[in-house]
Amino acid sequence: MEFVSPEGLRLDGRRPTEMRQLRAEIGNVAKADGSAVFEMGNTKVIAAVYGPREVQNKSQQMSDQALVRCEYSMANFSTGDRMRKPKGDRRSTEISLVIRQTMEACILTHLMPRSQIDIFVQVLQADGGTRSACINAATLALQDAGIPMRDIVTSCSAGYLNSTPLLDLNYVEDSAGGPDVTVDKVIYVDFALNGRVKASVLWDLWLYFGSYGLKET
Repeated sequence: MEFVSPEGLRLDGRRPTEMRQLRAEIGNVAKADGSAVFEMGNTKVIAAVYGPREVQNKSQQMSDQALVRCEYSMANFSTGDRMRKPKGDRRSTEISLVIRQTMEACILTHLMPRSQIDIFVQVLQADGGTRSACINAATLALQDAGIPMRDIVTSCSAGYLNSTPLLDLNYVEDSAGGPDVTVDKVIYVDFALNGRVKASVLWDLWLYFGSYGLKET
């Protein structure tokens, strides 16, 4: 199957180093402390954050930092596969762990000892890059909740098909079996200003680190 035409266009009309359209919206879940919907092309995820709040299981309470928990899931209607996946399957557990460890490294947990922060992420529509979209949504939801963070995280995937490096893989490209990498990049910003980063900066970082990851594969 030809993933890049002789004219240099992918199946969805993008150039190899072109990302899908990004959309984001915060404050979607009224009863959550913070929430966000993040879209990368046809992939759409929602994240909700609760906390910091009292630790529910006192045996997990830490005196010097906050407990960060994360739960990842995919809506049964998110893909064309109608088979119901059991809650807590291996893939969901692994992605939950990745998101938790990524967010935990950026949250200033020492400022909130003996508390708990819960992050819930659900894929509403899947078309490749779901892990990256979840990390981006979780970051926005944490900001919306006012959780103190040392920096924010952005994420994007990159792959290699038919001897061509591709940025931001969709489902067809991701399922083709070529080597791929999901890159998470920490971006240091001054939240006292506005907490926003220009899209061109994110683009440059994603492109550079995505290419670097492919060379290391």
